[in-house]
Amino acid sequence: MYKGTHTYSYNLKDKALSRRYANTLNFVNKQLTKPVNILDLGIDNPFSNMLRDQGHYVDNTDMNQDLDLDYSQVTNEKYDVVTAFEIFEHMVAPFNLLREITAPNLIASIPLSLWFAKAYWNEKDEWDRHYHEFEPRQFDMLLNKSGWRIIDSEKWVSKSNKIGFKPLLRSFTPRYFIVSCERI
Repeated sequence: MYKGTHTYSYNLKDKALSRRYANTLNFVNKQLTKPVNILDLGIDNPFSNMLRDQGHYVDNTDMNQDLDLDYSQVTNEKYDVVTAFEIFEHMVAPFNLLREITAPNLIASIPLSLWFAKAYWNEKDEWDRHYHEFEPRQFDMLLNKSGWRIIDSEKWVSKSNKIGFKPLLRSFTPRYFIVSCERI
């Protein structure tokens, strides 16, 4: 379950994170051509600030809100868009939350399941674990079944400066999948 009680530090000097943020921001800017009201699932973070810098009004979910159980913020009709950047993989049951969102639009990204690497699991931090890593078709089905239609999507790789077989595979195997959806 994803519960935003942990404060993560984001190292924006990390090249992989900076590339992921740049790819995400480029995709968002293609989808949102004018400022909108956004509910960004998860705690306030540097990307939320990037959205604000683009002129959007952005709220984040509450620090102690367990998104597997508490849908109060996603049912607020003041939002034009709900964004979820690498959130659903931390949830036990993302379907339930997706079904409850009342905003007409959703932009979400996920890490893709990789055949050569197990799902990420931090033994020291109970909130920093991936309960799901999806294949694109699995995520498509989850979105469709919960009432969303994908109108645009992109995939990108997560390159690493490390040496080895897995870093080589990561240099050309898509790791992230982002979608823009509208309510059916």
